[in-house]
Amino acid sequence: MTPIQSVLPAITPVLPEIVLSVGALLLVLYGAWRGERSSEGVNVGALILLIFTFFLVVSQTGNVTTLNGAFIADPFARVMKSLILIGSAATILLSRDYFQRERIDRFEYPILIVLCTIGMLVMASANDLISLYLGLELQSLAAYVIAAFHRDDVKSTEAGLKYFVLGALSSGMLLYGASLVYGFTGTVSFPGIVTALNGPSSFGIVLGIVFVAAGVAFKLAAVPFHMWTPDVYEGSPTPVTAFFGSAPKVAAMAMTVRVFIGAFPDVTAVWQQIIVFVSIASMALGSFAAIGQRNIKRLMAYSSIGNVGYALIGLAAGSEEGVRGVIIYMVIYLAMTLGAFAVLLSLRRKDKMFETIDDLSGLSRTHPWLAFCLAAMMFSLAGIPPLAGFFAKFYVFAAAIKAGLVTLAVVGVVTSVVGAFYYLRLVKVMYFDEARAPYERIPPGSAIVLGVSSAVVVLFFLVPAPLVAAAGDAAKALF
Repeated sequence: MTPIQSVLPAITPVLPEIVLSVGALLLVLYGAWRGERSSEGVNVGALILLIFTFFLVVSQTGNVTTLNGAFIADPFARVMKSLILIGSAATILLSRDYFQRERIDRFEYPILIVLCTIGMLVMASANDLISLYLGLELQSLAAYVIAAFHRDDVKSTEAGLKYFVLGALSSGMLLYGASLVYGFTGTVSFPGIVTALNGPSSFGIVLGIVFVAAGVAFKLAAVPFHMWTPDVYEGSPTPVTAFFGSAPKVAAMAMTVRVFIGAFPDVTAVWQQIIVFVSIASMALGSFAAIGQRNIKRLMAYSSIGNVGYALIGLAAGSEEGVRGVIIYMVIYLAMTLGAFAVLLSLRRKDKMFETIDDLSGLSRTHPWLAFCLAAMMFSLAGIPPLAGFFAKFYVFAAAIKAGLVTLAVVGVVTSVVGAFYYLRLVKVMYFDEARAPYERIPPGSAIVLGVSSAVVVLFFLVPAPLVAAAGDAAKALF
């Protein structure tokens, strides 16, 4: 056997991450060579790179562990990585027109998205605490930069600074929790931790789990570590906000499932209480705090907090059905979020973007299809059948009830009713308020993202079986 043949089995599972890394380096070289003229080429190159990596991911099979057990390529990782790559590619499509009009179209932006994506892919496949942390930090460092990408805008700079300071704090908490877990188990490997915890859990382990939970809750923007979300969502450039609300949310949820189901399945009673509290608090705050918001980006920030709470219901169940519900929820949430931001990025007259609820007045009369698509997103986010959002909530609620968490499911239903108020208010403004001057034609990238997202949200009930089956297979790989 040649040296190359002996190495191939070890690197094949990591091939998507290697391809993205090499591609990012080549894009940096091209951008440095061509300067600002390279922006369009780098955007196209990054998009092709993400699409190619997507096909690499879906072509993988089996359940393989490599890099001395630090990295795992299983059906769960493949599903979550596919969503992450779709979210990142959609962000680049949404960004092009916006950055050109704002005169901040630089080649570094798509490269930062690719680097962020590499970190997210590692998070989804992490099989020990060190690889998890490395992936998280790679994703976070790139995210801090793109939050402040509009350097001449005070809000964007402030958003990047807030995200960086609070992100550093959360990373420290996660690392401290990981060090406690290592200290009391003697290993950082998830399978090793499972073996070491085959008995009564000590106070040190419980404390470590609490700190790890605090770190991942920040990345999820879950209560009580949500405080950065509204300001960062509002201050960041709108395509960056769309990115934060999509791919990193999927990666953070994948990381959370990996940690608690992969490393702590025998101490479910310990972390289940934390997840139940975080879920209830996130659903409540997301539902009530959004009622007074007039800025759509801030409203979507609180909506994302609430949606994380609903997804965590599935994790709290601690079962295969629960994880399946989480995966289905994140697929549908990704479509709803990207669709809503595609509409928001279309609200432009000349050089001015519009972001408040009042700016949607009479949209159904000036842009009927745009209003229809946004209404579908809002009805779906509210959980109204037969749109996809109803099924997303149905699967997590059903898993919670099956696991005996009836109170948690009831709280979820009640907060869904409260949250429906501010979603339906947007529909009321679009269809019943006086029309304003029409906006410009929707950019091609936004039109593609909006069309695909709307099709998923509206037509999901016709063919739910493929997604449910794929989510079931992915969940089964963790149990």
